Amino acid sequence: MILPIIAYGDPVLRKVGRDIDKDYPHLSQVIADMFETMYHARGVGLAAPQVGLDIRLFIIDASPFDDDEDDRPELKNFKKIFINAYITDESGNEWPFNEGCLSIPEIREDVNRLSHIKITYQDENFVSHEEDYSGILARIIQHEYDHIEGKLFVDKISPIKKRLIAKKLEAITRGMVKPDYKMKYPAVSKKRR
Repeated sequence: MILPIIAYGDPVLRKVGRDIDKDYPHLSQVIADMFETMYHARGVGLAAPQVGLDIRLFIIDASPFDDDEDDRPELKNFKKIFINAYITDESGNEWPFNEGCLSIPEIREDVNRLSHIKITYQDENFVSHEEDYSGILARIIQHEYDHIEGKLFVDKISPIKKRLIAKKLEAITRGMVKPDYKMKYPAVSKKRR
């Protein structure tokens, strides 16, 4: 089932996600719905807060970044579920990349992130993993991980740039944008939806 994506301004996007266990209600359906929602919106990642759940869960399918280039074969089949994830180390050089977010449609900004991460997480079977990632995979994971920490990519841009996009952010909160996927806006009354 395609779920509405929660828009900028909703308090759930600012909550730190809580750990879950294998008894979380309907977890396999939640994960399936998140993948369906992400693909429908043409995203490469989606975190549970973006569908209204304050839990430590995000999904990634990096294949759209592959672009059939031989120099990024690690992206071609990179499809993962991260449950109860914690980044334990970030290192390397900061590098800019133009980021966007399904919860913040029509806004893209350059964001600096460190190039290497170490992350612990559980998969959909609650098997624990500790893995290292670098480059674009590290960035995608860092972006989704921020969501379960109550952070958004616009928190990482300069105060001047944030002031320049303030009206656009307010427009998103008020539902004055028209992405081609279903959204839920915090400042729009239920009668207007």
